[in-house]
Amino acid sequence: MAHEIIALLAQYGLILVFLNVLVEQAGAPVPAVPTLVVAGALAANGQLPLVGVLGVALLACLISDLAWYWAGRRFGSGVMRTICRVSLSPDSCVKQSELRFQRWRGQVLLVAKFVPGLSTVAPPLVGALGLRTAAFLWLDGLGSLLWLGVAVGLGYVLAPEIDKVLVALGNAGTIALELVGSLLALYILAKWWQRRRLLVSLRMARITVDELAQAIEKEPLPVLVDVRSQAARVVDTRIIPGALLSDLGSIDLTLQGVPLDAELIIYCNCPNEASAAMAAKRLMEQGYRRVRPLLGGLDAWEAAGYTIHRLAPVDTDTLGGNLPTQNAA
Repeated sequence: MAHEIIALLAQYGLILVFLNVLVEQAGAPVPAVPTLVVAGALAANGQLPLVGVLGVALLACLISDLAWYWAGRRFGSGVMRTICRVSLSPDSCVKQSELRFQRWRGQVLLVAKFVPGLSTVAPPLVGALGLRTAAFLWLDGLGSLLWLGVAVGLGYVLAPEIDKVLVALGNAGTIALELVGSLLALYILAKWWQRRRLLVSLRMARITVDELAQAIEKEPLPVLVDVRSQAARVVDTRIIPGALLSDLGSIDLTLQGVPLDAELIIYCNCPNEASAAMAAKRLMEQGYRRVRPLLGGLDAWEAAGYTIHRLAPVDTDTLGGNLPTQNAA
């Protein structure tokens, strides 16, 4: 059976490479790097055309990434929330400040495919930020080619050793296929468990939107903090009136001078209020005693009919340099 699979890879390698890269870049947890490495080894042995391997893989990247890019341009923050909800790697969505889009902007596409989770998030985000199509195709194409060149090149250089592995797989028969399938299942399970552990670790008392609305009408007023990244606020310009704008990396500076006994309400717009809960945990570790994330975040606040302000629009015609400071409109 394994001999037949290897023969199919040699005969239909370009199709398999195209499909594997396409579904991985679409967000499916089916790693394409092993296929690219094997394809590089087959190219070194003359069984596949090297230019063809790179060409079909690049085409698959551009098709998938362009679909996400247009979804980001059309649906904006809604697409980002959907990706975060289904992602097996929630850190890529939860810790948005770590992505540093406000520093890299469109250039993040050059390295996105080398960062787990970022490969799927980057195209719709730069689309929502307004990166022009021509610039997207250039940056995404160059970044994809760099990633593909590393994976295929590794297989090309190590072709003799990989050939031995393929022969061993062929001799192992169905046992090898079952092993590969088991490893893929374990990978998906590990990602799911990582997600569950993150959510469990962030469980804490939340405040509902109705409770927050009542608290705002009393003295002293609670301190509201929006902990989304600056790039996230460009995509989704809604804020709760009176909120301080911060992120996970700068919340300490934002709250300098705020008494430790002040009531702090932290909100974001991510699944399970994960970013808000992470910020709340950090603040409690620093001595703040009355810190709670907002249950449901921005969506719940707006859905309940409470007032929403909008930040002033940002010029996104060029994506170089830092994002300007925003003010509520």
